[in-house]
Amino acid sequence: MKKVCFIIVWMNLCFTFLYSNDLDTDSLKNRNHHNLQEVEVVSTRATAKTPVAYSNMNKEQLNEFNFGQDIPLLLTLTPSVIATSDAGTGIGYTGFRIRGTDANRINITSNGIPMNEAESHGVFWVNIPDFASSLQDLQIQRGVGTSTNGAGAFGASVNMKTENISMQPFGEFNGSYGSFNTAKATFKLGTGKISEHWAFDGRLSSIISDGFIDRASVDLKSYFAQGAYFNDNTLIKFITFGGKEKTYHAWDGVPDYILFPADGSKPDRTYNPSGYMGDDKKGNPLYYDNQTDNYNQTHYQLSLLQMLNPSLNLNVALHYTRGLGYYEEYKTERDLIQYGLKPVVLEDTTLTQSDLVRQKHLDNHFGGMIFSLDYKKDKWEVTLGGGGNYYDGKHFGYVTWIKNYINDEDFYPEHEFYRSTGKKFDMNIYLKGNYQLTDPLSLFVDVQYRHIDYKIKGKNDKWDWQIQEMQNLNIHENFNFFNPKAGLFYQLNPSNTLYGSFAVAQREPNRNNYTEATKDEFPKPERLMDYELGYKYNDRNFAAGVNLYFMQYKDQLVLNGKVNEIGEPLTSNVPDSYRMGIELIFGAKITPWLRWDGNVTLSRNKIKEYTEYVTVYAEDGSVEEEQQADYYGTTDIAYSPDIIANSLFSFQYKSWNAGLQSSYIGKQHLDNTGKDDRTIAAYFVNNLRLGYDFKLKGLKQLSLNLLINNLFNEKYETNGWVWSCYNRNEDGSLSPYVEKSYFPQAGTNVMANIVVKF
Repeated sequence: MKKVCFIIVWMNLCFTFLYSNDLDTDSLKNRNHHNLQEVEVVSTRATAKTPVAYSNMNKEQLNEFNFGQDIPLLLTLTPSVIATSDAGTGIGYTGFRIRGTDANRINITSNGIPMNEAESHGVFWVNIPDFASSLQDLQIQRGVGTSTNGAGAFGASVNMKTENISMQPFGEFNGSYGSFNTAKATFKLGTGKISEHWAFDGRLSSIISDGFIDRASVDLKSYFAQGAYFNDNTLIKFITFGGKEKTYHAWDGVPDYILFPADGSKPDRTYNPSGYMGDDKKGNPLYYDNQTDNYNQTHYQLSLLQMLNPSLNLNVALHYTRGLGYYEEYKTERDLIQYGLKPVVLEDTTLTQSDLVRQKHLDNHFGGMIFSLDYKKDKWEVTLGGGGNYYDGKHFGYVTWIKNYINDEDFYPEHEFYRSTGKKFDMNIYLKGNYQLTDPLSLFVDVQYRHIDYKIKGKNDKWDWQIQEMQNLNIHENFNFFNPKAGLFYQLNPSNTLYGSFAVAQREPNRNNYTEATKDEFPKPERLMDYELGYKYNDRNFAAGVNLYFMQYKDQLVLNGKVNEIGEPLTSNVPDSYRMGIELIFGAKITPWLRWDGNVTLSRNKIKEYTEYVTVYAEDGSVEEEQQADYYGTTDIAYSPDIIANSLFSFQYKSWNAGLQSSYIGKQHLDNTGKDDRTIAAYFVNNLRLGYDFKLKGLKQLSLNLLINNLFNEKYETNGWVWSCYNRNEDGSLSPYVEKSYFPQAGTNVMANIVVKF
């Protein structure tokens, strides 16, 4: 029955794709000026009187440093954000953390529609390159925030709104070129208003780069297109966007013995072990040319906004996302039995191991509906909203080549060695509102119910030595979460405000939590209780704010420092943990042409009574049933620095503009043991942007810009991983074994940019 329902929904999506948006109804009525003005997606966003910690970034702020880097790098000026980049340039595979919360717990939406991948809960920005060029603005909510749609709403949210439809015809070219042969070309066109009721615009983008890390090249293509019909009370809008990426693997990182050689030799900061095939006869390393990730992702959204009366708006939305792709890699000395293959029979020997090339594929569909009914009158602002989504994803893999394999009757090209499916239904409904108790005091209440039905079936891509076949997957989980939120907002006077809130969030485990768990480990859902208290001051020339937070977790899935074969970070439940801190924010207009903005986060992030369970390998290399339990007491949570500080000096004088961005990130632990030899060192990085705007007849804008990243050539790493085990000795004792790798970032590098608008 569910399959039939999914097919019906899918067929409907092919005809009507909807996404949630809001419109300034006064502008809809303003026919004399023919001005269609869209406003924020209020159903999932915090407003001025919402008692949560949030930051807004408008289009101008996003464009200032948008020279081709992914959205995570553009968010680093907001409080408590850390960005990472596998290739070291901010292009390709990138990610970010907020208050130490990893990316698959950060809820991402575009126009209120879920962007998180249903199984992994992550957003892979490499699949939608240059999406920042099609954004009107975005909002980051730190902590639980307000109710939203989709998975991963646990600890932080990023709500993106795509560009407004332009009422005037326009064209734009935005091109960049710089270090590592990085080049970006973006073309945008818009028709303006047609026949009083229609408008269309679109974007095409291409980004290529060799990357800072060896062979970490990227070839990214993307598009964005939208069309709208509008009248006095109705807006119907269709959006489609997507990307095609080909990225050479850089997700293994640089081993510590190469990055920090013990013999004092020169470190190799660009070394990339991915694709290693062995050495040639002269001892030179050989690398596989097609060690690449290849993926296409296409999004469709179509929305209806209906103004029912001056106080009531209805938003209805359907959406559909298609994902299809694979990654290919060369693997050395692999046990053939792990791929369902017989030994290689040669003339004088039989080989049970061989080099091979394999592909791992994803083929998925994600679609659904969201809605909101927004009421605003007198002392009330109320939203009833929610949605339902269905995901159907296939995971399968092929062996495409085997070195020295001559048993043709047992091996065929594209030999399939695993296949599984993931199916997930996710629905939620929420009711939230603000009520003005008195002139200065307002009450915020938000309640949400979520239901998740998740199934995984088939064979995993890992060999189970006990049953001598690929790991069996047969998981069926149901979750029901009730997430209440409440808070107070107090306007002391026009310049001073206070707020406080309490919120509960609960989150289901993702696919990796199940498939990467040990046989004695079963992942549990997480629960977060978030306490926030803040103060803001704002006048014409100075703004400041302070936010105190305490985030108390039950069964938090914390990063344990380990990664799987494609570099995805792995997590484990810990019974009792917390994050607490203070976020300081300020902005000052020093002179008419100089402004200073900054923020500082000071925090403590702890696991109480932490015990690490480590795999033990017997003398013959097999895995022992019992793991070694190492107790550490109270420790720091991995990847959660005690201090994050950002500064931006902005200069604007006549046609000149400039910005100096500085970020300091404190020491981070690679795992939860708290050991000093498993850390990422603190770093301080500065980026300088320079620009000049020409005034030429016939052009709306002609700008030349220069971005100097890592101005002072800081040698730093933003991410890393550690893997440890114990080896059993002949006398029965245990010897520890540790592997560590890091992700170095590029030294001083330059990007030049030209913007032409007409």
